[in-house]
Parts: sequence; C-alpha cells; structure tokens
Amino acid sequence: MKTFNWFLEVQTPCSMHAHGLLETLYVGKSKYQEIVVARLCNVGKALILDGKIQSSEYDEWIYHESLVHPVMLAHPNPTEVLILGGGEGATLREVLKHKSVKKVTMVDLDEEVIKVSKKYLPEWHRGSFDDPRAELVIEDGRKFLEEAPENSYDVVIIDLVDPTEGAPAAKLYTKEFYELVKKVLRDEGIMVTQATSTSYTLDVFTVVYRTVKEVFEKAGGYHSFVQAFDATWGFVWGSTGPDPSSLSPDAVDRLIRERLEGELKYYDGITHVGMFSLPKHVRKAMAAQTTVSTDERPYLALV
Repeated sequence: MKTFNWFLEVQTPCSMHAHGLLETLYVGKSKYQEIVVARLCNVGKALILDGKIQSSEYDEWIYHESLVHPVMLAHPNPTEVLILGGGEGATLREVLKHKSVKKVTMVDLDEEVIKVSKKYLPEWHRGSFDDPRAELVIEDGRKFLEEAPENSYDVVIIDLVDPTEGAPAAKLYTKEFYELVKKVLRDEGIMVTQATSTSYTLDVFTVVYRTVKEVFEKAGGYHSFVQAFDATWGFVWGSTGPDPSSLSPDAVDRLIRERLEGELKYYDGITHVGMFSLPKHVRKAMAAQTTVSTDERPYLALV
C-alpha cells in the first residue's frame, strides 16, 4: 500500500475528507485568503482556497458546466453576462461557448487567484481571459453591483466561495445582495449561484434557495455529484421569466446544437433531467425552509 502525505479538507465540524497529496505546486497568501495549487491522488491538480477545494482537473467540468449552461440555455438570447467570482476562468470559458454572447464581465475580488490560475491552471481557463468579449474587473462583487446601472445583463452567474465566517463572500448570499443582482438583470433575466452541498450542508442550500425565492418571482434548485467535493453539489437559480427546470431533454439537446461552440463533456438533455430531479428529502427540506439570510443576520456554513 502506497504511503502518502495527506491533504485533509474539513467539510463539517465533525467530518473531513482525506486526499493523498502527490505534489504541491504553489502555496501563497493574498490579502483575502490562502491559495494552494496541489496535485491530489484521485482528482489530479486542484485549486484550494483557505483549505477548501474549489475545483479539480478530474471533474471541474462537471461543476462548471452545471453552473453555467442550464440558465444560459433557458434564456432566449443571452448577449451580456456578468460573472461574480470564478477566478480559475472556467466559468468564463463555459459562458464564451455560447455564440449569442457579445460581452462577459467577470468581477473577482482576489487578483492573486487569477494570476495563480493563469499560470498553474491553463486546463481550466484555456485562454478565455484573452477572448475579446471578456472584460475582467478586480473589485468586490457587491460594490460592483451597487454601482452598476439597472437592466445591464441578461444572465448573472455567481461562482463564489462558500458563506463561512470571515470568508470574502460571507455577505454575498443575502436577500439584500440578491436584490442588487435583480436590479442589474434585464426583463426576462436569470441568475444562478453555487449553493454548497445538498448532502452535508443541506441547511445552507435550502437557506440560499429560500433567500433567492424571497427576491425572485421564480426560483429553484438542482445538483450534480462532484467527486472532488465528495458530495452532491447544489445550485440555486432565480428568474424574472425563464425557467430552466421546464426544459425538456430534446429541447436541451437542440439548444446545445444550435447555440454552442465547443464540446460539453457532462451536460446534455438526459443529464439535465437528472440534475433537476432532486430527491424527496431535499425537496421537502426546501419546502419547509423559512430562514432568509440577511445582511443583519447572514446564514453561514459551519466548518
């Protein structure tokens, strides 16, 4: 049996996942968080922020395709898109596959994460930062929204770290924040956010859903299994018109053929049905959740 050094990721106050550590490629600390790029035994190269795996080469495409394409295909003609977070550049990569997109504004607080990703994670961004349709803004996402004009974007995609105590995104999951998101969306606009795990942080997922539902006329959730996270991972959408849950498998496959350039490895019509077919206990927890996260009382994940 091979002997490893181990990277231990704490997932809850009483559980963690151990990854065999093959190689550490980068260790540094920005003004906001610790940044590590390491090669792990089962999931390959991974970006780790403050001890939490953000994505791995083994399955980053599962996470990023899940985050981006359901809402992009639900919108009838997304031309201007806002990404909040997504420092690796993979969310940007997936958005740029859509032929209708004329401009993508990516806003990230931590320039150091982007610099590290450009150097160590080329498989993630694949040159997307250099696409002429892409604009990179180094700024706090909330401040950007506060200053952005109303009705500026068709789609807003929120790819942030989890809402934990002291994390840069702690107040980017609140009702007041989603009201700012809604302000910058055009008519028939739609947003999506990563929403932590539907397994080991189901309470956080359901609070994110309940909070988005407080702001948007339509809201829902879905999930995909991501091995690097050792869990099903949740996503929550909110909309003033389009409803990704209503797309049929045939419609998803047709829209992919008509509107995308570039390969999708994970997402298609059959996968879409599975993603949006949440199990009974998750649906019951969503329906029962009454807590709304606010600036005054943000709901935080315990780790």
